[in-house]
Amino acid sequence: MRRLISLVFVLLGVTILVFAVSMLFPPSDRAMLYIDRIQDVPGENRITNGQIQVVIQKHGLNGPFIFQYWGWLSTVLQGNLGWSLTGNAPVSASIAKYWPLTFEIVMFAAPLIIFVGIYLGVQSAIHKDTVIDHASRVLSVVGWSLPSFLLGMMLLAIFFGVLGWFPPGALSQTNLSVVYSSAFHQYTGIPLIDALLNHQWSMAVDALRHVVLPVVVIVTINVALLIRVMRSSMLESLSKPYIAAAKAKGLSKKMVIYKHARRNALIPVATLSGMLVAGLLSGLVITETVFSFGGLGEWVARAALQLDIVSVLGYAILSALLFVIANLIVDVLYAYIDPRIRLD
Repeated sequence: MRRLISLVFVLLGVTILVFAVSMLFPPSDRAMLYIDRIQDVPGENRITNGQIQVVIQKHGLNGPFIFQYWGWLSTVLQGNLGWSLTGNAPVSASIAKYWPLTFEIVMFAAPLIIFVGIYLGVQSAIHKDTVIDHASRVLSVVGWSLPSFLLGMMLLAIFFGVLGWFPPGALSQTNLSVVYSSAFHQYTGIPLIDALLNHQWSMAVDALRHVVLPVVVIVTINVALLIRVMRSSMLESLSKPYIAAAKAKGLSKKMVIYKHARRNALIPVATLSGMLVAGLLSGLVITETVFSFGGLGEWVARAALQLDIVSVLGYAILSALLFVIANLIVDVLYAYIDPRIRLD
């Protein structure tokens, strides 16, 4: 409960910082923060200067900061994050459109990163200075040093350019036409899940083919750090006196390693994993751009290039929310991994 209460104040602080950044721009640009097609510009796809002046007067965008902030926060709490020029739609609608595509990559990549990183980190620690340890360390160094755009382009050149197995994009053009037809119902916006729910088995296979290479890139780049952190944390746990005491009691090697050492070594890894997943869910700018996946990262990159300030600020609020939720989940995991934390 204390964490939940504190998160409210953290989010409030984030909104103050985001709005303070928006104050660096003139009222004509900030007016887009308040525009919602349904409320302020009904039936319009283009926003005229006259309509912008009406919004400036309506929301007092030449007034004091505190009044402007309160008015903007009120619109945000009503679900109005402004108008996205890049998406030609409200920012909230643009996020709802693009974020599921990012989530599709993350729902495959995140479990692989966490489980592979923990497993290889543990194996590297318990087989220190062996072939397994050296191979894991080389993998982590290469993965961490390899630029994601370079790896993505190499994989595309081989597996699409030469072999033709895994094409870019989220779906083929044939299946995209089916998605936007009246016979197809988009339940989640995630191509694979929607294809399964609509019993479109060939589309589901097509979605899997398109998601393979982005997942490989994300896992290769991000699992490297988790391996290194898990290895060092595991080595530290194995050197603790309680491990020697457990061995002296006659406990099996398997129980000593996996029940005692690994569990205590997971605390820093849980923190890193939470922040890692939140970062992935915030958008995979480079990977989505290389593979033309059309997710949240690619959308916010286009918004930044087009100086679509409202979209970027809406993205900043979403990112802050994701990291705050990740912090809360990590706090809960702490108490599960180490019950002593609950007593504190």
